[in-house]
Amino acid sequence: MADWSPAQYLKFADERTRPARDLLAQVPLSSPAVVYDLGCGPGNSTALLVERFPQARVTGIDNSPAMLEQARKACPGASFALADLARWQPDDAPDLLFSNATFQWVPHHLEVVARLAAELKPGGAMAIQMPDNLAEPSHRLMAEAAEEGPWRLKLSQASAAREPLPAASAYYARLKPLFARLDIWHTIYNHPLNGTRGIVEWVKSTGLRPYLDPLAPEEDQAFLADYERRLGGAYPADADGTVLLRFPRLFIVGLR
Repeated sequence: MADWSPAQYLKFADERTRPARDLLAQVPLSSPAVVYDLGCGPGNSTALLVERFPQARVTGIDNSPAMLEQARKACPGASFALADLARWQPDDAPDLLFSNATFQWVPHHLEVVARLAAELKPGGAMAIQMPDNLAEPSHRLMAEAAEEGPWRLKLSQASAAREPLPAASAYYARLKPLFARLDIWHTIYNHPLNGTRGIVEWVKSTGLRPYLDPLAPEEDQAFLADYERRLGGAYPADADGTVLLRFPRLFIVGLR
């Protein structure tokens, strides 16, 4: 896929940072020395870690040069490195591995998470949050639009870019032997957005990327129009034009 767009992603900076705040509030550490932000994006989650743990050496890891460029500007109190999490290994044994909305993009991520959990220091923690929203209309309808439009041949492999998350029980069974304590839960956020256009703008920087990247500009606009039309039937607007985007997320916090 093409590189990520920090500007598009940060159009909803507060909403995208809120789960990171909620995840960080459950981290049971007081003074970790070595902290990694895995999939740090534009640095919004990294800034939370630097604020919470000012004594720590915080390093953001991402595979997007554009996101890392933005992160370095936004969070000078941390260091950053370009890497693919599927193969990345920490330079130093971590006290905290933190990840906000990243591992859903990593193939076979449960095994990657287990491998990285084994790198934690004794008493260290792993805290992960991932969207669990592929069954929501916002994502079902983009897949339908891809399958039914004139662009279907170009987009026949697009949905393979991200697989549904395993059940919570699968995470628990695989990760429990690695932790002294393991908590797994779901939270459903309901984000008020400016009509179906707001939903389109939200997912343009994330879920829509595998569908838009293969299309020519004129196809891109036609696809978005078709997708937005479909959204209208699933997300009725209030009198003021607001729609609620239901957004389930999976949270995992483990303590070694």
